[in-house]
Amino acid sequence: MRGADHQQAGMFSYLSPEQRVRVDHPLRVVRAVTDEILGNMSPLFDAMYAECGRPSIPPEKLLRAQLLQMLYSVRSERLLMEEIDYSILFRWFVGLNLDEKVWDATTFTKNRDRLLEAAVAKEFLAQVVERARAAGLVSDEHFTVDGTLLEAWASLKSFRPKEERPGAPPDDPGNPTVDFHGEKRSNQTHESKTDPDALLARKAKGKEAKLSYSGNLLVENRNGLIVDAELLEANGRAERDAALVMLEQVPGDERITVGGDKGFDTAEFVAECRHMNVTPHVAQNDGRPGGSAIEARTTRHVGYAVSQKKRKRIEECFGWLKDIALLRKLKHRGLFKVGWIFIFAAAAYNLVRMRNLIPIATVSG
Repeated sequence: MRGADHQQAGMFSYLSPEQRVRVDHPLRVVRAVTDEILGNMSPLFDAMYAECGRPSIPPEKLLRAQLLQMLYSVRSERLLMEEIDYSILFRWFVGLNLDEKVWDATTFTKNRDRLLEAAVAKEFLAQVVERARAAGLVSDEHFTVDGTLLEAWASLKSFRPKEERPGAPPDDPGNPTVDFHGEKRSNQTHESKTDPDALLARKAKGKEAKLSYSGNLLVENRNGLIVDAELLEANGRAERDAALVMLEQVPGDERITVGGDKGFDTAEFVAECRHMNVTPHVAQNDGRPGGSAIEARTTRHVGYAVSQKKRKRIEECFGWLKDIALLRKLKHRGLFKVGWIFIFAAAAYNLVRMRNLIPIATVSG
């Protein structure tokens, strides 16, 4: 007998979002680890909010919603609020009951911006790394460092002279006609009028120059987890500067190794690494003036070849951040806000990797 195509709303519902999400759903492990970390961060949240006044959106729910946006490649806050509204899975992960009203997109953004005022993203990443270290997933000796360019949310039309004088009104205020062909432009004389922190940069010779930021990662070699992240201006030295900053934060006094590509093969970087008790396992650049700064005393060891093989795994991190977390073309402006998003996305990547690495029995232990 054919069933009738008829829908009638029930008067009562006895099912909670918890019951509708299957036991082996991939997000269950992510949610358990996230809740554990957010619980450890509760004192930081308490210090961010006043003791009296109207209650705001809980920071735990804001961060879970931000995680969903990155894990499911949701392109905007407005679309994220829409999907949370009708998705039982999303409501369960964020911590909303089926009959709770979803926040307005602008309310979500304004409340989330409060988290930018504190080192929430940095602390969240540190807590994720500490959770992985407690589970024995992180190497304390062997690391890889690299950087990539993230295209800024600014058009080349906005890259104007710093001392530009006011001219005639544009023909189209929303998308004016700009002819900069034949004009010599550089970061010393020009800046973006919409995102002054973004600099004109290119990854290699022959590549197109774009307004960009430099996103840098320090990855451990055991499971390819991100242990630190830094976002700097794309000034040509950002990768090496960020690498030294991140290596200084590695706990312990024992000698460690760091792998890298040919861009790190400079006498200054190699000398600084050795001064920090770090063995530089970077690729040799025999084409640089004066030859490679990496001698045979480093390359003759078996560990050097292993580091060169392992260092390619950092590209998997950059690929996920750009394609899944949608950081290839940034949707935020300003070094501080973009850096917060980049670091938080690095923590989200770790949670995805740890989902398959952490034994189920230890998730809640």
